[in-house]
Amino acid sequence: MELADNLKDDAILMEIENSKADAAEPEFTPKEEKALLRKIDLHLLPTIWIMYLLSYMDRTNIGNAKISGMQDDLNLSSNQYSISLVVFFVGYVVFEIPSNLLLSRSRPSIFLPSIMVVWGTMTCVMGVIHDYKHLVVLRTLIGCIEAGFAPGVLLVLSSWYKKTEQSKRFAVYISAAILSGAFGSLLAAGIVDGLEGSHSIRGWRWLFIVEGAVTVGFALLSMLFLLDFPATSHMLSERERHVAIRRLATENVTAASEDPSQRLSGMKATVDAIKNWKTWMFVIGYMVIVGSSTLSYFYPTLVEGLFGNKSSSQVNFLTVPIYAVAFVCTLITAYFGDKVPYMRGTIISAWLLFSCVCSIIVCVVSNFTARYVLLVLMAAGLWSTNGAALAYASSAFGDMDPQVRGVSLALVNALGNLSQIYGSYLFPSSDAPKYLMGFGVISGMLGVGVVVYALLHVILRTSMHF
Repeated sequence: MELADNLKDDAILMEIENSKADAAEPEFTPKEEKALLRKIDLHLLPTIWIMYLLSYMDRTNIGNAKISGMQDDLNLSSNQYSISLVVFFVGYVVFEIPSNLLLSRSRPSIFLPSIMVVWGTMTCVMGVIHDYKHLVVLRTLIGCIEAGFAPGVLLVLSSWYKKTEQSKRFAVYISAAILSGAFGSLLAAGIVDGLEGSHSIRGWRWLFIVEGAVTVGFALLSMLFLLDFPATSHMLSERERHVAIRRLATENVTAASEDPSQRLSGMKATVDAIKNWKTWMFVIGYMVIVGSSTLSYFYPTLVEGLFGNKSSSQVNFLTVPIYAVAFVCTLITAYFGDKVPYMRGTIISAWLLFSCVCSIIVCVVSNFTARYVLLVLMAAGLWSTNGAALAYASSAFGDMDPQVRGVSLALVNALGNLSQIYGSYLFPSSDAPKYLMGFGVISGMLGVGVVVYALLHVILRTSMHF
């Protein structure tokens, strides 16, 4: 009887303890998760989309400025223009990892807009330069400052969304870069033509001034909307922060701790990221994609080479279809990426193979219209794989410590962009109009990418059931 009473008391005590545990860590309902996801989307996606749109426009408007008078006014040779592209990526690559380590210990809602204000101001200053050296110095400084933005956004997105939600969100992010090409060309045409000579200032100078000013203005506004990390965001209630962390745990995605004592040192996080084989596989794969995508800096030049009798405004307009088709293909790819996340590696390989074939055909076809169509199709494959590759990497890194994940994502983005240094030399004016060297090198890189992502698909499916 006494034993039975003891067992009964133990059962009651256990039930009380369980109820306390349940009270301390309550489950969340699908309705709660859906409402929270909607709130996260509304705060993050529109804000980040516009920020990245402006970022990419500030980075690539040099191509539009080049054909709108900058090259003549600054007396730039083809080699000097390539150098002005390269120096941006030197600082960009070097400072990505330190920036993400700093971001993981700070507030994204302050850090990201602050660096945006700085590079936006420097973009405005580019509108008053009168010397090649000034162009190089400013491009270098902008690269150093902007280095913290793209990997920072990757870390923020990977910290809020489950693996099966990331393809569409990363596609939204990348779509800003795609549409910035279209909008940038349209805006460049409007600014250059509309403001040419206004206040005795050339149109290409107004291009830098106007776009830089818009960047600064939106950066200040974005501080009101950006979320921080799930455990630390002041825009969520305590309950919402709890649900945000718990829902990530259901897919083995680690969330940043609010307790500073639980964070790894920067050196430890860096070493762990470097030692992980997944980091280097994704680095190689992304280098292929980004290296091939340096093509985007030469769209106006390539189109001008194909249709040499067109004005700079007409050339800018002719680049719009390249981005429009890429935008549609990227969204379709993202939809299927989340529907069948275990097929992401295969999808990326298929797109890279498609672009590789287009690049090879460009080398052997002489008809300018056919080459333009192939350029459009090739760009669609490259842009579609860009967002898909980032989502694939973020999902594969999901079980890493948040700081290690931040360093790994920064390494992928930084070393991927390192390929833009040599990519900037792939299309010298001396190789016009066929640019066989550029398309030949890109064809080879894309072939490597097909193999890398096919291997990743097989290895992750078999070893990690991913």
